[in-house]
Amino acid sequence: MALDRWIALVILLISLTYGYAAYFTMDAGLPPFMKFNAIWPSTFPKVLSVLAAICALIIVLSPQKGDSGPKVGDIDHRRLGDYKLGQALALLALMVAYALLLRPAGFLISTVGFLTLGAVILGERKLHVLLPIAALAAGGVWYLVQEVLGIFLSPWPIFFGVGG
Repeated sequence: MALDRWIALVILLISLTYGYAAYFTMDAGLPPFMKFNAIWPSTFPKVLSVLAAICALIIVLSPQKGDSGPKVGDIDHRRLGDYKLGQALALLALMVAYALLLRPAGFLISTVGFLTLGAVILGERKLHVLLPIAALAAGGVWYLVQEVLGIFLSPWPIFFGVGG
């Protein structure tokens, strides 16, 4: 089986598990007044799991073309060492660190750090351009979420004593 089919099979299993949780476990704790609503908190996860399962099934069950070897743009799983796995793993580690630091370091510091370090990992070297752009992007997103949408998002670290 080709690599894309294996990935689709894994996505199918994940979406089936996610769908099971959405259909059978999320709605059990709903208060009685919410059971008459047209849209429940589990509506989007249900739709998402069904769409992901359909897309994965299309990939898994589609007829396989003759194996003439990998084409120019295809990923060859026998040559994974030739790809930039170090960058990909570093970005994954950076995403985990961002998620863990978001609350203690605050949104602005952790987001500017994530954007800056992510761009450096991907090869950007002009820090005098990168830092202001990352700061403007983080500040703009914080302003939209906090002020426009009205969702509290702590901008500074916990030890500053501003929210938390």
